[in-house]
Amino acid sequence: MIRILLINLLRFIALVFLQVFLLKNLSLYDLSTPYPYILFILLLPFQTPNIILFILAFGLGITIDAFYDTPGLHAASCVLLAFVRIFFISITVQKDGFDNEPDPTLGAMGFRWFFMYVLILTLIHHFFLFNLEVFRLSEIQYTLLRFVLSSAFTVFLMLISGLLFFRRKER
Repeated sequence: MIRILLINLLRFIALVFLQVFLLKNLSLYDLSTPYPYILFILLLPFQTPNIILFILAFGLGITIDAFYDTPGLHAASCVLLAFVRIFFISITVQKDGFDNEPDPTLGAMGFRWFFMYVLILTLIHHFFLFNLEVFRLSEIQYTLLRFVLSSAFTVFLMLISGLLFFRRKER
């Protein structure tokens, strides 16, 4: 239990540090901005209670908001991401799989499931984030282009990190 807490605390610190100090100013033609900090929420263990998941998601989002000067945008998007994560996992993972697979990682769940998991949840997070940021229909084409390109860039970075820290499932 302490090992899981320590790993997730280090993951939180590393992803926030990476997002704030390295990727904050990385933007490709102001169209694609990566947000791999959401990987913290995505990689939390299956057994994480829902209330703890929502608190951690809000805490992560408000931390990013503090550095980005966006009052509540990332916090709201992260809480929505946590909400959608609960439904996605309940639909795609059998209940008996929770005991055998503690984390939704690439090594534990396989590439196909992990790719769909990361892709769908990233698309939902980014769609909500960018529409909440702009909040007007007059710039819908620009917002949709940013949403698609940023989602692709973020998913690419998350898959690369998943492959870098890949550990094959032991049977």
